[in-house]
Amino acid sequence: MQTSVLIVRAFVAMRQLITAAPQVGRMEQLEQQMKELKQYMEEVLIDQNDINEDTRMQLELINQTLAELQVQKRQDEKPRRPIGFIQPKEKE
Repeated sequence: MQTSVLIVRAFVAMRQLITAAPQVGRMEQLEQQMKELKQYMEEVLIDQNDINEDTRMQLELINQTLAELQVQKRQDEKPRRPIGFIQPKEKE
């Protein structure tokens, strides 16, 4: 009787190992997927930072160009007095 109880316990232990083994494999698979996802997210964030830096530089150049155009427009719109002997043309 004691032998059969030990045999049953052995089978129960084997069944627990067999059912636990796929879970261990599944757990390792999930851990691997988490590592891959983490690495992918880090790459995406690095790319996003690069894009943000490029965008920031482009916006800075655009703002600088707009400021230069604004200064040029103001200078072009200033009335200029003729100098010397050149007389302004009179309107007819």
